[in-house]
Amino acid sequence: MEFSEENIFRILLHGGNARSLAMEAVHDAKSGNWQAARQKIRQAEAEIRKAHRIQTKWIQREAGGERKEVTLLLVHAQDHLMNAITVKDLAVELIDLYKRMTPAGGAKK
Repeated sequence: MEFSEENIFRILLHGGNARSLAMEAVHDAKSGNWQAARQKIRQAEAEIRKAHRIQTKWIQREAGGERKEVTLLLVHAQDHLMNAITVKDLAVELIDLYKRMTPAGGAKK
C-alpha cells in the first residue's frame, strides 16, 4: 500500500463513513428499528476494515524500515479513524441499552 495523499484521504473517507453509519444506527435503535441499526453497524465495521487495511500496510512497511513523513493530514486521518472506531463501539453499547429499555427486549422491529 503506497504512502500517498490519496490513501490518506481514503482513511478519512472510510473513517467518516463509519462514524456517520454508527450514529445513524443509534438513531435507528432509538426509534426501535433494530434491523436497520444492526445493518448500519455492519456497514460501519466494513468501512473501518477498509481504512484499517491501509493503516496496517503502512505500519508493516514502517516496521520494515520504510519511513513516511508525518504530516498534519496523516495525523488528522489517524485521529478520524480512531474516532470512528470509538463511536462505533459506543454505538453498539447504546443500541444494546435502547434494546434493554424497550419492552419485550426490543422485539418491536
